[in-house]
Amino acid sequence: MPQPSPARDGLLDLLRRRIVVAPMAGGPTTTGLVIAAARAGALGFLAAGYKTPQAMAAELSAVRAATAEPFGVNVFIPGRPYPDAGTLARYLDSLGPGRGEPSWDDDGFDGKVAALLADPPAVTSFTFGCPAPGVIRALQQAGSAVVVTATSPDEALTAAEAGADGLCVQGYEAGAHRGTFVNDDAPGRDRGLLSLIGEVAAVTDLPQIAAGGIMGPRQVQAVLAAGAAAAQCGTAFLRSPESGAHPLHKAALADSRYTATTVTRAFSGRPARGLVNEFIVEHADAPPAYPEINNATRPLRAAAAASGDTGRMSLFAGQGFRLAAELPAAEIVSRLRG
Repeated sequence: MPQPSPARDGLLDLLRRRIVVAPMAGGPTTTGLVIAAARAGALGFLAAGYKTPQAMAAELSAVRAATAEPFGVNVFIPGRPYPDAGTLARYLDSLGPGRGEPSWDDDGFDGKVAALLADPPAVTSFTFGCPAPGVIRALQQAGSAVVVTATSPDEALTAAEAGADGLCVQGYEAGAHRGTFVNDDAPGRDRGLLSLIGEVAAVTDLPQIAAGGIMGPRQVQAVLAAGAAAAQCGTAFLRSPESGAHPLHKAALADSRYTATTVTRAFSGRPARGLVNEFIVEHADAPPAYPEINNATRPLRAAAAASGDTGRMSLFAGQGFRLAAELPAAEIVSRLRG
């Protein structure tokens, strides 16, 4: 097991802030949200997913220019191209006209790591897998603590053995993409947050950031009492003015027509929790082809938003979505602290 890095002490100090604002890729997390969170005493994360390395670096510069407070950046670990061309083609045919190309890409992973080594944030977190030990060590040596998203004890142990400083422990309640290392439906992918915190603590003593359906101060206190060092919230901030979520997405969280969430691959090819709508119901058979399906549905989602059709938008949200408040981010941070 690798020895603790000097960055781990810094991470523990940052987690005393108790509230972490989740990196929500695809638009909801803005520089404004991260800046507001930092000024309110929380730890905010920029979402590097779906951005070029240059765009990510520009966002880092924008946050640094606005505040001296620490913040983090989240990066997606790339997977492999989906091997079953026939199954993917049949799903793409079901999408109808107007879809994009089902291209595979690595989300600019190497370029993002290089940019973060040149201008390291206080924390770099990874989702969809664990980076190589060499990448972790390089970031630590540059002064950035490394956090890996884990949805099971096995994933947590893998991150610990690779030398990570901490874990974002994501329960099944969480909105948007599940951070699983592999994109399959094997048993054990549906652990609730409170039980997961305990299971992870049994295999590693790495500090845990608890994520999944945390919408208010009692839930924050519950995960802290269960052993987490901090609580990560995303859906709680979706309706804030600093959030970049589409106005229709924000409105849907309070719309009586939307009563439940579910986990679906319909929009991206990876399991993600969102409000149950027409698109999800119609495309329950989406194969595990990520990012091919994500790239193919992007124009469809954009067209739906432009036409005001929430039935075909990706309305990602956690199980506690109805408690999302239309308040400034700083006030939400204060409420979460109780």
